[in-house]
Amino acid sequence: MSEALTEVKAGGVEDLSASDLLRAIRSSREIEHAEAARQLVLAAAWADLHPPESIHDAASFSAAGWEHEEPIAGEGAPLVAEFCVAELGTVLGMSSTAAKKLIGHALELRHRLPRLWGQVHAGRVAAWQARAVAETTIHSSPSLTKEAAEFVDAQVAAVAGRVGPAQLDRLVAEAIKRYDLATADPAADPEDGYLYVDPRHVTVDTQDVHFAGTMRIEADVDIADALDLDRAVARGAEMQKALGSALSLDARRAKALGDLARTQTALDLAGAGTDPQRLPAAREVVLHAHFDAHFDAGFSGDTTVFGPTGRLEEGQRLVLLEQVKSWCADSRTKVTIKPVIDLNTQLATDAYDIPGRIREQIVLRDRTCVFPWCTRPARRCDIDHVIPHDPDAAAEGRPQPGPTKTDNLAALCRFHHRLKTHSSWRYQMVAPGVFEWTSPHGHRYRRDRTGTGAIDPDPPCTRDAVRILRPRRP
Repeated sequence: MSEALTEVKAGGVEDLSASDLLRAIRSSREIEHAEAARQLVLAAAWADLHPPESIHDAASFSAAGWEHEEPIAGEGAPLVAEFCVAELGTVLGMSSTAAKKLIGHALELRHRLPRLWGQVHAGRVAAWQARAVAETTIHSSPSLTKEAAEFVDAQVAAVAGRVGPAQLDRLVAEAIKRYDLATADPAADPEDGYLYVDPRHVTVDTQDVHFAGTMRIEADVDIADALDLDRAVARGAEMQKALGSALSLDARRAKALGDLARTQTALDLAGAGTDPQRLPAAREVVLHAHFDAHFDAGFSGDTTVFGPTGRLEEGQRLVLLEQVKSWCADSRTKVTIKPVIDLNTQLATDAYDIPGRIREQIVLRDRTCVFPWCTRPARRCDIDHVIPHDPDAAAEGRPQPGPTKTDNLAALCRFHHRLKTHSSWRYQMVAPGVFEWTSPHGHRYRRDRTGTGAIDPDPPCTRDAVRILRPRRP
């Protein structure tokens, strides 16, 4: 560690010269890169300790836009037991999906991109740059063989990892062409390897909701489709202006795109004679917005007054009341108002199956999956009996150990539900909506509505000497 950096840690930066500050921040960045590279080594070592067994499936990805399970690393990399990623993720304060990516990138680099792996640990390539290459080679379509991945590795390593996304795509396309991995396509030019990689997609980022109630859409479409869409959106924006809209051009174009979607959703495919009242509501996407409200006694009697901001379940973001009003002003928007459910009331049933009202209460209370650092919305989760329900208790005259009631239910996404059922992870509810989890290695975490925190980040059973792990030769 440099002298300048030592001074910063010891007391502050006020007395450092400009040269000292530059040396200190450079040293800090070098340490950051070195630790990121070391994390890759440790993640790969963790994977080595957890190969799949007969009771555990191999870890894989299942995500929107993919029609099949995606491996966490490519052909030639070892498989990893699916449940081991959860403990690594919680120790690092990240989701299980992020931990899978870390392990997958480490294995991809170590086994299929060995030159780039070596450059990372020699300090010539930053870990984040190498991980970007690994992400591309893992999820290439069609999948890269080990030989094709080595070709990409050699080309990227030759320029010390300094390739942009477009260059990397072309390298992958060349590898696909060179190793004859693409399915024959009579419409493709056999001399143009880039055509073997189909870049078309439409991605709506439903997990990132802006405070103003907007979402990001990204797409790559055919040229003809793009030009037609541009003309349709431009025409819609001009129509709004002619009808008196004072919005900006960008805002009118955005609304025009929404109008196109609603028109398509409500399209009468049965013919002109169909009763318009039988058409479905144009907005098929369901959003759940929560606003605080109070009664205001005025001259005209009690009036319900809503706060200016609320919470949107989708994305767990703030939403403006004015934005919701604009959505509801559309005549083809279906609005459903549900009664308030008291989250402090104990609801119960004698049955194992969970009634809709109890499920809604758990969804509103937990908001997301209650596993540490998981962000999957509770509305898309299973409702788990924290203490398992015993189906034979009533028949055998025993009290039910796992009743179906509010203080014994929690929202768990399917992966973490299976993790709780089939591994040694354990949890308990210590207060309404407050859960304490214990990992197989004794790490404990507390999860409540405000987030996740470690109860004992370094349990006694793991406080042994830390062995420095060296990169294993591929």
